[in-house]
Amino acid sequence: MAFTLSKDKKIGWIGTGVMGVSMVGHLMDNGYQATVYNRTKSKAQTLLDKGASWAETPKAVAENADIIFTIVGFPKDVEEVYFGENGILNGVKSGSMLVDMTTTKPSLAQSIYEAGVKKGVKSIDAPVSGGDVGAKNGALSIMVGGDKEDVDAIMPLFEIMGKNIIYEGKAGSGQHTKMCNQITIAGTMIGVCESLLYAQKAGLDLNVMLEAISGGAAGCWTLNNLAPRIVNRNFDPGFYVEHFIKDMGIALEEAGKMGIALPGLALVHQIYKAVEAQGHGKLGTQALSLALEKISGM
Repeated sequence: MAFTLSKDKKIGWIGTGVMGVSMVGHLMDNGYQATVYNRTKSKAQTLLDKGASWAETPKAVAENADIIFTIVGFPKDVEEVYFGENGILNGVKSGSMLVDMTTTKPSLAQSIYEAGVKKGVKSIDAPVSGGDVGAKNGALSIMVGGDKEDVDAIMPLFEIMGKNIIYEGKAGSGQHTKMCNQITIAGTMIGVCESLLYAQKAGLDLNVMLEAISGGAAGCWTLNNLAPRIVNRNFDPGFYVEHFIKDMGIALEEAGKMGIALPGLALVHQIYKAVEAQGHGKLGTQALSLALEKISGM
């Protein structure tokens, strides 16, 4: 039976971190009732103050929702949230919809899809890009895998959270596309950070330099959004270093399975590991500049 979206459908949301809290907040602002869960309850307090209901476990979220969204940290967290004793799949009702917006392994997205089929439950993988800024502004890019009719059914919800929503194909395709996104960002981040190091050593005004190159062929989201944070020594997370390391690791693992080499990604992955070793895993991805500064003796 096809899934039909209406305002009386109850939303379940698991993961109210840097991005998730804004994303579900937009759905609530558009009239949807939400039940939320997060390992640290205080991170959901703003949503509870807005009228969200609290659930003690992912299973309890599933028992009280028709569409369950998840955006958590690592593949092991996704596995626990879906397949654990108190996981979604032990509480979900037949006819419900599962939407994992975590960046995770394509094979895990396929496993969730297959487990859902056995329970009469729809499943979509829909990782996002755009960081805290995109989440706050409802302007995320959303890469979607799953059955087309299911994606079409909840497209109005995606359109509340994002501006660039692209259907990629069968289950797992959204996650594969997100890997392409992260591979591109990895190369871009090192270029942006090294350009700032070069400009500093050359005695340029960093803001003036950024104004010049942002309007040309070098122009990109990272240059516009993260480079100014580096200049201002703002390393607060829009997306955590430790999560980016996880994503690059997944991409390298998938590349290995496909028999392809990604030496540029492998290099950036190792430099980010150095950032983490310096104790900066909870900083934003722009903290790559800290490791490069250390390597350069600055």
